[in-house]
Amino acid sequence: MLRQNSGGGFRIPPTLIVAVVMAGFTLFKYCASATVNPLTGEKQHIAMSTEQEIAMGLQSAPQMIAEMGGEVKGTQADALVRQIGNELVASTEAAKTPYAEQFNFHLLNDPNTVNAFALPGGQIFITTGLLGRLENKDQLAGVLGHEIGHVVARHSAEKMAQMELAQGLTGAVTMATYDPSNPNSGYIAQSVANMLQLKYGRSQELQSDELGVLLMLQAGYDPEQLIGVMEILKQASGGQKVPEFQSSHPDPENRKEHIRAAIEKYKK
Repeated sequence: MLRQNSGGGFRIPPTLIVAVVMAGFTLFKYCASATVNPLTGEKQHIAMSTEQEIAMGLQSAPQMIAEMGGEVKGTQADALVRQIGNELVASTEAAKTPYAEQFNFHLLNDPNTVNAFALPGGQIFITTGLLGRLENKDQLAGVLGHEIGHVVARHSAEKMAQMELAQGLTGAVTMATYDPSNPNSGYIAQSVANMLQLKYGRSQELQSDELGVLLMLQAGYDPEQLIGVMEILKQASGGQKVPEFQSSHPDPENRKEHIRAAIEKYKK
């Protein structure tokens, strides 16, 4: 905003100048981080190397295991998770990525949580709560293929760059528009940033579903079973549907349609 000075002219508030500089630097840094993912062919904005991703995942894995009931080892279930996970890497496009030798598949001793997730660089986890609901090996391959998709598509590193962009722009907007008489002005800017980040999350989930289909086909698994996984996730949620715009994960019904489209795409 412009303010009139005592001489009748207008001056730009120092906070606005600082805000413009902050926003310009944030945008420049983000745009300069552009790279093309060799597997997906898409341009991404990533500010860290694959080596940094791998190191981050290895450092975070022990804490993640400790927080979720510990790791199940020496059982048939654990061996099955590692077997199918390793097959999905060795016999697919994932073998050509920098993470090929780093993938490690963990079964977590958490029967109450129905979930699977991946850390940057190749550390992949599935809970006993989700594994116990799966009906066959193909569904397990679908879950693990989806998580491998997150790794090879570098979604964690991409998300971090997006969060840095959102935080930088939010800080600039807050500084430029903050009104002492309206304390909610900063909160509104942060809410907009959070919504932008959720949108990126849904897009990444859908891309991982598609990559999961591709990896399943390449490894000889039935990708139709990934649709069954979506039904399991829907049932596990207790039938409570969160509005898709406010969720980091797309609605299971929406994901089913994208999975069917990916099957048609890659079966040709």
